[in-house]
Amino acid sequence: MRKWKIAGINFDHFHMGDNLRFAAEHSDCQIVGICDEQPERMEAAVRDLGISRDQVFTDYRECLEKTRPDLVLLCPAAARHGDWTEKVAPYGVHLIVEKPFAASLAEADTMIEAMRPHGKTLAINWPLAWCSSHRTLKRLIDEGTIGTLIEVHFYDGNRGPLWHTAGKEEKTAEEVAREKPTSWFYQRSHGGGSLLDYLGYGTTLGTWFLDGRAPLEVTAVVDDPAGLEVDEHAVVVARYEFGLSKFETRWGTFTDPWSHQPQPRCGFVVVGTEGTISSYDYDETVRVQTRRNPAGEDISVDPLPLADQNPVAHVLDHLERDQPLMGPLSVEISRLGQQIVDTAHESARQKKTLPLIS
Repeated sequence: MRKWKIAGINFDHFHMGDNLRFAAEHSDCQIVGICDEQPERMEAAVRDLGISRDQVFTDYRECLEKTRPDLVLLCPAAARHGDWTEKVAPYGVHLIVEKPFAASLAEADTMIEAMRPHGKTLAINWPLAWCSSHRTLKRLIDEGTIGTLIEVHFYDGNRGPLWHTAGKEEKTAEEVAREKPTSWFYQRSHGGGSLLDYLGYGTTLGTWFLDGRAPLEVTAVVDDPAGLEVDEHAVVVARYEFGLSKFETRWGTFTDPWSHQPQPRCGFVVVGTEGTISSYDYDETVRVQTRRNPAGEDISVDPLPLADQNPVAHVLDHLERDQPLMGPLSVEISRLGQQIVDTAHESARQKKTLPLIS
């Protein structure tokens, strides 16, 4: 197996720390450089991962030219995904871009076109795709356990994006209050808000569960928190030829789902023609109800092989074995998820139901 050279560029999103850790722990990876215009944002990675000072850059061009990575991890603010993909793509590298796909469908298409001439992989990382519960859900759907899927119900979020750093380390309420006025998560121009942050999880994984079937129209309602530019709560209803599905996002859950599941519980409940399945984030079981067993039963989640445990391992396996990317990481499924997000965003703005934006 070859050693894959990895670089991490732009630390806007704190998930960069997690993604770099995945690379550091992979036996076939070597982190060759990290880069951010604000050096202080890289200090935790330098300290925690033992990155040497000569591998730390503030100019992405210098980083790419000196380190010549095979794969770049990108974690910019949502509305800068297109800009940063256009900057990095000409260096002929594979890209893992942290969710969401983009702040708009037009920006997502810019990213696709920027990568096309270079023949390299563009993967979008959705961290919920690495939950064993949701992977088990997909297997059960594909095996026909509940017949044909006709409804997807998604509710997800957390206390808010500023409550955590890499590795889910918690901040204090005082730190959150201090950062909120300047954080890109709360700026409309940077693609902030719970709808743009979390809806793509539901619509992208939901589209994967539905085997790429697209809705006809979308209706969205968002809250209007005092003193904020962006929403913290959104409810989206998508109408398909076969029925309705619901996707709800929430910054401000009572607890974080990775520590204590809040109520409502975060995750998916799906309905098929022959049964139902509930799959909650990080759970060790999924609950299956069928006509044969209407009382339902808990089924242990599938153990995931290394190649399916995180985005770095999965993309490297894809490159090594020339295998297709898992659905949510692929441009095709993520783009359809982005179409629903764009339509929901515009529906909330116009306060009316809209046909799916193409």
